[in-house]
Amino acid sequence: MRKRETPCAPVAVPAGLADAVRGYRWARDGVGESGAAVHRLFGRTDAPDLFLKQGEGAVADEIAAEMVRMRWLGAQLSVPAVPPPVAFVAMPHAAWLLTRAVAGETAWQVLDRAPAQGAAVVDALVRFLLRLHAIPVTACPFDAGHAHRLYLARARIDAGSVDEADFDDERAGWSAERVWQALEAHLPLTVDPVVTHGDFSLDNLLLRDGEVVGCIDLARVGIADRYQDLAILAKCLGEFDEALVARMFRAYGIATPDRSRMTFHLLLDELF
Repeated sequence: MRKRETPCAPVAVPAGLADAVRGYRWARDGVGESGAAVHRLFGRTDAPDLFLKQGEGAVADEIAAEMVRMRWLGAQLSVPAVPPPVAFVAMPHAAWLLTRAVAGETAWQVLDRAPAQGAAVVDALVRFLLRLHAIPVTACPFDAGHAHRLYLARARIDAGSVDEADFDDERAGWSAERVWQALEAHLPLTVDPVVTHGDFSLDNLLLRDGEVVGCIDLARVGIADRYQDLAILAKCLGEFDEALVARMFRAYGIATPDRSRMTFHLLLDELF
């Protein structure tokens, strides 16, 4: 398993960010798979911890997309789970997004530290997911549906941008083309569109006092099938205990999960 973060030296930032990051100690995140460089800035007694996300090219476009979605989603949710950006700098081929750290532990950290809290963690995550999925789709300007994502996935395959070495264990050794063919076998897809997070994983959800107080990595927020979020959360919980997956679906109100839709969304996620 990759290290979750590694201490590092400060990195160069645009002049507009220099004052905001001065005096911090730095650590490089080793968990995220977005392609962006993510650093945690910590150690100042007079200022809160920060996170800096930086990328170039297509990754810079995703960072800009995350900033826009962060502002929109923060205005929609009735819980303070999406703090506004501290600063955002965009140049023709690069972008930097600086955000305030939310005090809490990721859901992964809680489950890893205290497995006995699994049921309470699942219930908290589902409560938050239901709030997210209850946002009216008519209020959301972002399309994250599977047709749009299939278009993007095909472009990534053709460009050789898919990291085949990072596929889940059950698809170890597969090519991106084989994943694409498996996706096609599940089409046409029945969908139930809601406002989705897009990567509703344990590392992207922060808990404190038994409730979700933060969600991060918002570049994929948009209207999509609800199983986009359910499939990813179920996969993450299953890595700890399959009983947590069953509890998740019960708490969400689904008696019989649609395994075909779950498989489709996990296959599609491999290509990003």
